[in-house]
Amino acid sequence: MEKFTTLTGVAAPLPIINIDTDMIIPKQFLKTIKRTGLGASLFYEMRFNDDGSENEDFVLNKPAYRNAKILVAGDNFGCGSSREHAPWALKDFGITCVISTSFADIFYNNCFKNGILPIIVSPDDLDKLLDDASRGANATLTVDLEKQEVRGPDGGKIEFEIDAFRKHCLLNGLDDIGLTLEKSEKISGFEGQMTEDRPWV
Repeated sequence: MEKFTTLTGVAAPLPIINIDTDMIIPKQFLKTIKRTGLGASLFYEMRFNDDGSENEDFVLNKPAYRNAKILVAGDNFGCGSSREHAPWALKDFGITCVISTSFADIFYNNCFKNGILPIIVSPDDLDKLLDDASRGANATLTVDLEKQEVRGPDGGKIEFEIDAFRKHCLLNGLDDIGLTLEKSEKISGFEGQMTEDRPWV
């Protein structure tokens, strides 16, 4: 997993509440177990019309936001089913930070396991960030995980809280496998001792 330290990029405003995981990545795209390729279907039913053409009114189809790295979204983001494909699709599209006033627990946890930083802010701070994000090509935010702050294009600063262990994992690019590999020497030592003590096992 890539390390997340400081991210500077265009923030796309998506002020819709209760965006569920089926809206993020519809069920027909869940057949794969690969983490790549899902970005093309992110927000499929909102991004595309029935005939497959792009919905020009959807924020990520607008020229200024096609390469957005940050999503500023409404309350209760990621609710619904527990599909891990939702953060996979966001990451594959290029979005590595989602800011909202609240997240569904399972989606929130899945984000950290896949290198995405979900940031919880107050409603007032979200309004400020949505205003920043509405500036199109000038909607650039900087997310500093070490300092736990989001800096706006005008120099404004919003601080956020994050669990210390999750922060450590993102800063060091550690998913569940990475955390296990950090203890590979201890695991090897234990297995070696087990072989000596219990050769019949």
